[in-house]
Amino acid sequence: MSKKIIVAIDGPAGSGKSTAAKLLAEKLGCIYLDTGAMYRAITYTVLSSNVADDIDKLISLVRSLDIKLEFKDGLTIVFVNGENVTDKIRTPEVNAKVSDISKIPEVRAELVKIQRSLGEKGSIVAEGRDTTTVVFPEADVKIYLTAELDTRAQRRLKEFLEKDQNVTFNDVKENLSKRDTIDSSRKISPLRIAEDAIQFDNNSVSIDEEIDQLVKMINEIIKEKVK
Repeated sequence: MSKKIIVAIDGPAGSGKSTAAKLLAEKLGCIYLDTGAMYRAITYTVLSSNVADDIDKLISLVRSLDIKLEFKDGLTIVFVNGENVTDKIRTPEVNAKVSDISKIPEVRAELVKIQRSLGEKGSIVAEGRDTTTVVFPEADVKIYLTAELDTRAQRRLKEFLEKDQNVTFNDVKENLSKRDTIDSSRKISPLRIAEDAIQFDNNSVSIDEEIDQLVKMINEIIKEKVK
């Protein structure tokens, strides 16, 4: 890319935002910003610090955290106060609580500050559940990814099984359904489709087909904007 761009990707849990964003960042020569990993890192820290039920202590803890992301060899490495928590944030326990923690206004405000500052440093592909509507409302390209609940649950189950985590398909599906409801109905930064977002259903396409189509769409949009 010859100019600094921001590509923002929204969508429900399990819609493939992380995979798409990583591959798009590689194809476009951009930095990959995993906002979901940042919320997971906060959720893990809150749970391990036993402050999930004390809102004042929770907010104070979040404001004191130093969260850093590194993208290396196709993986997002997450650090909290210098500790590598990458493997610790992808557990059923964190999954079950991340939407509750993420909907706290003070938590979102702190992370949005960090995310926007990263967006000022260069071209990025950012993904999350409010990147197109709240974090980067002026993004050059906005994409809303989606797929059927069963498809999303199957993808998430595969991730858990690859990490030897003992969960069932029904458990994962129920958790995703609950997160869909929480994310779309919360008062602060609800999950919704931005008016100018490209809607892309990846339910029945391969990841290679998806990325090829999205790269073509993005390049066309950028080309129009620089005319």
